[in-house]
Amino acid sequence: MGISKKLLSDGEQVVLSVRTHPKALIGPVALLILLVAGVITAAMLQPDNSVVGLGAAVVAVPVVIIWVVIPFVRWMTSTYTVTNRRLITRSGVLTRTGRDIPLFRINDVAYEKDLLDRILGCGTLIISDASEKAGLVLPDIPHVEQVHLQISDLLFDRDDGNDDDGSRVPGESPRNNR
Repeated sequence: MGISKKLLSDGEQVVLSVRTHPKALIGPVALLILLVAGVITAAMLQPDNSVVGLGAAVVAVPVVIIWVVIPFVRWMTSTYTVTNRRLITRSGVLTRTGRDIPLFRINDVAYEKDLLDRILGCGTLIISDASEKAGLVLPDIPHVEQVHLQISDLLFDRDDGNDDDGSRVPGESPRNNR
């Protein structure tokens, strides 16, 4: 999981790599179970007439592909990676999209957890950055509080005067926050 090492620059290291919480698959898995149960029931109710069971299976296959397989493949191919220099998002199956935000451009990191998120151990991470594009909202991040803390540590606690760790704009003088 995560980003290929060939896409990292010299000295850049992956700090954290996650994908959305598996709760995103609850609906597709429930639908799959219902469809399988429906096809089996249709076949069992008409054992001497296999046309009903075959018809149910023919209807179920495109439904499974559209509402089960595609969401699963999307879930598998969407990742969020934090390196010591940037935040990287990648998603998409046929058309890959991504966004890279240098750490020195991030102004604020926040998270939200509703009741279901608290029960399942995930939440929404909200990244505000200093760019013309709107900030980034990453839904259903597992252990969002720990991810929030790791990113905050990278942003605010690691300004050691080196330009290569993403903690500040290259060439800018070190922060005096200690």
